[in-house]
Amino acid sequence: MPVPIIIDCDPGHDDALAIMLAAGDPAVDLLAITTVAGNQTLDKTTLNARRVCTVAGITDVPIAAGCDRPLVQPLGVAADVHGASGLDGPMFPEPTVDIVQEHAVELIHRTLAEHPRPVTLVPTAPLTNIALLLTRYPQDAARIHEIVLMGGSTERGNRTPAAEFNVVTDPEAADIVFRSGVPVTMCGLNVTHQALATPEVVARFEGLGTPLGRVCSDLLTFFASTYRTLWGFPHPPLHDPVAVARVIDPGLVHCVDANVVVELHGQYTRGATVVDLHRYVDRPVNARAAVRLETDLFWDRLVSAVATLGARMPPSHPDNGTTDRPER
Repeated sequence: MPVPIIIDCDPGHDDALAIMLAAGDPAVDLLAITTVAGNQTLDKTTLNARRVCTVAGITDVPIAAGCDRPLVQPLGVAADVHGASGLDGPMFPEPTVDIVQEHAVELIHRTLAEHPRPVTLVPTAPLTNIALLLTRYPQDAARIHEIVLMGGSTERGNRTPAAEFNVVTDPEAADIVFRSGVPVTMCGLNVTHQALATPEVVARFEGLGTPLGRVCSDLLTFFASTYRTLWGFPHPPLHDPVAVARVIDPGLVHCVDANVVVELHGQYTRGATVVDLHRYVDRPVNARAAVRLETDLFWDRLVSAVATLGARMPPSHPDNGTTDRPER
């Protein structure tokens, strides 16, 4: 039986591929997509979720906009990584998929209450919406099967020397999630950096011969350019789909039990995830930390999901190549 999930995201190139993986793989049932400020402002991340669903033919999944800023600190976006639109690179049509008139937290709360089974939350963004849900509706913790998030690292950061972007954008929210008592799996940079989109991978999407495959190729090509410029990566790591892959098949993403604490006060380490892999301190296990990705199988699953979505789209679908550049 497919695992019911909600994706909470801030598209974002890798969020876009995470949405496609969740919508196109039969092992999960994508119940809703919620957006939050992170890679770009809330209006842009929400527009980008609508764009992704439009080009991928995802028309039966509700989208709701959530929090437009972190709980405590000002928002700092990642335009240097994802561009001014948050999803630079491909040519997108005007979105035909709209949002529901409900705050993301309320949509998650209602979905949890109405679904007959506990639901897995897959946040691939700052954890503001999820922290607000757990604070406003603490009873919802019992309706969450687990939280499988992309964020943090067992090693070093990518926004500061110590901190990963999603966590450092809203450390207080991440702290609430890790202390919530809900089962948490952390897919951090140490494992997502194993998901490198090499030219061979990009060619697989292009080789699908569909408009959606070309969108994915364009996304990865732009993403590769910013990673070369900023970090000197020869190939870009595709972070967010790793969290979805863990839900699809836990054997794709190997994890170890650990205690994870979010640093809130360090002058140089605010937002760092302190992961006790070797039980140095006497704190209880509160998370699974992902450590190894079955890379070839991961890409097989993602390409297959995109192929499935592309095959579903009718010839008259708006993703026909006659599109405009995204807003800049």
